[in-house]
Amino acid sequence: MAAMNKTIKPGTRVERAFQVERAQISEDARTVELAFSSETPYERWWGIEILDHSPQSIRLGRLTSGGPLLMDHDTRDHVGVIESVRIDADQVGRAVVRFGKSARAEEIWQDVKDGIRRNVSVGYMIHKAQLIETGDEADSYRVTDWEPMEVSLVSVPADATVGVGRSAADGGDHPILSLPMETKIMSEITQTHVDEARASAVADSNKRVADIIAIGEMFAKSGGEKMAAEALRAGKSVDEFRADMLKHAANKPQNTADIGLTEKEAKRFSFLRAINSLSNPGDRKAQEAAGFERECSDAFAGKLGRAAQGFFVPHEVQRRDLTVGTATAGGNTVATNLLAASFIELLRNRMMVTKLGAQMLTGLSGSIAIPRQTGAATAYWVAESGAPTESAAAFDQVAMAPKTVGAFSDISRKLLLQSSIDVEGFVRNDLASVLAIAIDLAAINGSGSNNQPTGILNTSGIGDVAGGTNGAAPTWAHIVELWSDVAVANADFGSTGYLTNAKVAGKLMTTDKASGAAQFVCPAFPDANGMTNFGGARAGISNQVPSNLTKGSASGVASAIIFGNFADLIIGEWGTLDLMVDPYTGSTSGTVRVVALQDVDIAVRHAVSFSAMLDALTA
Repeated sequence: MAAMNKTIKPGTRVERAFQVERAQISEDARTVELAFSSETPYERWWGIEILDHSPQSIRLGRLTSGGPLLMDHDTRDHVGVIESVRIDADQVGRAVVRFGKSARAEEIWQDVKDGIRRNVSVGYMIHKAQLIETGDEADSYRVTDWEPMEVSLVSVPADATVGVGRSAADGGDHPILSLPMETKIMSEITQTHVDEARASAVADSNKRVADIIAIGEMFAKSGGEKMAAEALRAGKSVDEFRADMLKHAANKPQNTADIGLTEKEAKRFSFLRAINSLSNPGDRKAQEAAGFERECSDAFAGKLGRAAQGFFVPHEVQRRDLTVGTATAGGNTVATNLLAASFIELLRNRMMVTKLGAQMLTGLSGSIAIPRQTGAATAYWVAESGAPTESAAAFDQVAMAPKTVGAFSDISRKLLLQSSIDVEGFVRNDLASVLAIAIDLAAINGSGSNNQPTGILNTSGIGDVAGGTNGAAPTWAHIVELWSDVAVANADFGSTGYLTNAKVAGKLMTTDKASGAAQFVCPAFPDANGMTNFGGARAGISNQVPSNLTKGSASGVASAIIFGNFADLIIGEWGTLDLMVDPYTGSTSGTVRVVALQDVDIAVRHAVSFSAMLDALTA
């Protein structure tokens, strides 16, 4: 056989065959002495092997500590134990083995005594070998560091022409790991397959560990690193851990973004004092009055790692419950003729995406990328002895980076000087509501351009249900098709539902599911939270959903209807509410402009989780 250069890694497992000497059997002790190794050259598929029997070349620790006597190198077929081991002057390794008393061991012991079981094979690992001779047919190697692992009785030694002392049941394909770089070895197709399979398995395992750790680090503030460690111990896949992590992060605010305010301290924080301080930077009294608010803002800035443009409003303050009629949040109250109950609040669009299940990721820092599987491996039916075609799952990432949304409100100086809880609540709720509505609108119909996030309706790849060339009145068939688009893509699970505006809801309240059925598509008015149902499936109603779309000749009058798994809609939030004050724009009228800024981004994990009809006509 011709040789070729190849590296053989240390750790090779191979076997050699010998025979039991019947004269060395002791029936009383149930022992037999056998030879298990020698320096006789053996021809392997990679060259001629000579096992060096110098004391420094053989690692006998495994055998001398009660090594196993096996059948056919099967670790599950254990029939005895190695009592003693020695290397004799004739450079032969010998061992005394004792048989057990189990039914299986008794069976083999009887065959040995009767001369039926004669063949012995030793399994060993090669740690180091040296090329000692290059030949035309085969190269010769002296194994200068090797370790016997077990001794086996075998039924039939493998093909002697290749000098491999293995049982036929083993198929002669025990992997031979590599020796040092200076050695040469024949290539073999079976070994190549084993190596490739092992390397692929190791690579897949390493990638799983790396991906889970990366996701855990991404959500470190939500306890992601601890959850990643638990997922690795539990053997979870990357997809399983990602789903668990997103659910955990969405349902649990990140406590590390809080600054430790008590409920009483959170109620003490005053928007009015903070705004008044910003609008009057030279007024020492205003600065002193807002000392607590400044301290809170600075503490949050330290958590966030960047300074506020005005005042940071901690999360604890934004979560507090302000009730009309309770004591003021610090400072002295002033007399007022304002009747809070008579104040008519601006009628606003209903915020709906979070009610339908959109996931909030809060307290983020830096851009994030959420891994997403885009393709699955493929199964193949193959003929006998055939091999499946290689396939692999495909992945990409859903990237999210902070985009700033802002809103402003003009407040009179006199109003800022008030300290009634009603005025405080009015200012806070007005600013927060405007921003929340803007974020909700972007989640539905964000353009993805001009610094806006990309909303559901402008996400590439979502399902498309068309009414007609010039639009069409929505019907039960359209509602079913919206669901079907998502269901066919296997995405109809989680937090599913419909979302549309009041015009469409009103139209569907008078639209029969079928001619003469007297069953309306939308059978009930929305409740106080804007929720109803379409044919039994929950539906959210909000005028955030556009009603001014164009389809053909239907210009600016078409509405949108969305169906989807809203758990796949992710809203990321960086930092917290940042308040700024502009005392100059309205200085002539004595008003102060308060600007509120918030960094957010929006992403759809899987476009196929949503389908939309963009040409629903309601008139």
